[in-house]
Amino acid sequence: MSPRLPRRQHAVNSPRTPDGEAWSWLVVQIFRLEGALSARGDALARPVGQTTARWRVLASIEDEPRTVAQIARAWSLARQSVQRVADALAREGLVTLEDNPAHRRARLLRLTPLGARTLARIQAAQTAWANDLGARIGKDDLVAATEILTRVLAELEAP
Repeated sequence: MSPRLPRRQHAVNSPRTPDGEAWSWLVVQIFRLEGALSARGDALARPVGQTTARWRVLASIEDEPRTVAQIARAWSLARQSVQRVADALAREGLVTLEDNPAHRRARLLRLTPLGARTLARIQAAQTAWANDLGARIGKDDLVAATEILTRVLAELEAP
């Protein structure tokens, strides 16, 4: 249990099972991890005037153009928030919005050469950071954590 987050009694006074308690504390750690990753992502993207949110959108269209809805689904984000980021990236010349032959209204986002250069600079900084952190934590532990998180995600996405 985190020393900064006190143990709270369940709202209906129903005690958690040991499995439920373990799950609940994993969720707390994942929320804290998300905050830490977002802050680190912002720090990695800041030198080129970007944020974690903008980086996600740029990375989502690195290999092929996608619609805002496709990007939002891939990251489990609200379409409106991705649209705001996409509009800002387009205003700055990092992406273009193109007609989509498969859908009249859902335009495709495509990286511009400036967007590709910006993304490459962020990715270079991320590579150095990932190599360092990966070496400190260790490949085996990271693979095990990935397998567990993949199982958790599959359970959450199951019907």
